[in-house]
Amino acid sequence: MSTLAQSTARTEVASGYRAGRTLPVRVELVRQLKRRRTLVMFGILAVLPFVLVAAFAIGGEPDAGGNRITLMDTATASGANFAAVNLFVSAGFLLVIPVALFCGDTVASEASWSSLRYLLAAPVPRIRLLWSKLVVALGLSLAAMVLLPLVALAVGTAAYGWGPLQIPTGGSLETGTAAQRLLVVVAYIFVSQLVTAGLAFWLSTKTDAPLGAVGGAVGLTIVGNVLDAVTALGDWRHFLPAHWQFAWADAVQPTPEWSGMIQGTAISITYALVLFALAFRGFARKDVVS
Repeated sequence: MSTLAQSTARTEVASGYRAGRTLPVRVELVRQLKRRRTLVMFGILAVLPFVLVAAFAIGGEPDAGGNRITLMDTATASGANFAAVNLFVSAGFLLVIPVALFCGDTVASEASWSSLRYLLAAPVPRIRLLWSKLVVALGLSLAAMVLLPLVALAVGTAAYGWGPLQIPTGGSLETGTAAQRLLVVVAYIFVSQLVTAGLAFWLSTKTDAPLGAVGGAVGLTIVGNVLDAVTALGDWRHFLPAHWQFAWADAVQPTPEWSGMIQGTAISITYALVLFALAFRGFARKDVVS
């Protein structure tokens, strides 16, 4: 080997360089927490329970529109019921937004700022960069889903008192059991949103426009909801993640039913793993120029 070749080989990896120490998750987390969109998103979720309390105060307590009593009709029964109702009204769309935002904006925003190539030249390995960003994005998404019921539980308890979770079909769950079931609900909602996270993250690696990645993920999620409403599809709807998004309601029954949540979890994780794999594979081969 020539002297020049030996010199090049020695300078390929600097002394003390460790790929696993580049862009630590802690550093990426601090960066994302300082961003305005993160603070605004958490602020919106924290305000929602207050908006619902004000709505009930102005419009009166919810009343069953007929003989059928729904979860919404029990919103003011206790703080636990109020927290469950907040999850019910948010799971279908509102909680999609922070997931799409945190996962879709993370890589595309770096490209739009023309800082992505500098991160890679730092040098941060591509897989390490994506892994750090994905972990932080999913962590923030989970934090958003935990924040909403926690604030709702506190606000609901202050407004309607502490008590058992009243079940619309009859009966109730003691506060300790209700808290455990609500944890299961939050966990299931998080898993069901992994498909949106995968879509947003994959699109984020394909475009330099953060709004395109976020909007694309939200749009495709809405399309999934629309397709699930098409009853002509029959059993094909069982392969749509949207079909199982409210399966968590089976967890807030006197005797929980797990089959729907198990099927929904399997469908969501399968889709999410494929989308995350596409994101990592595509970014590893991408010509990064921004």
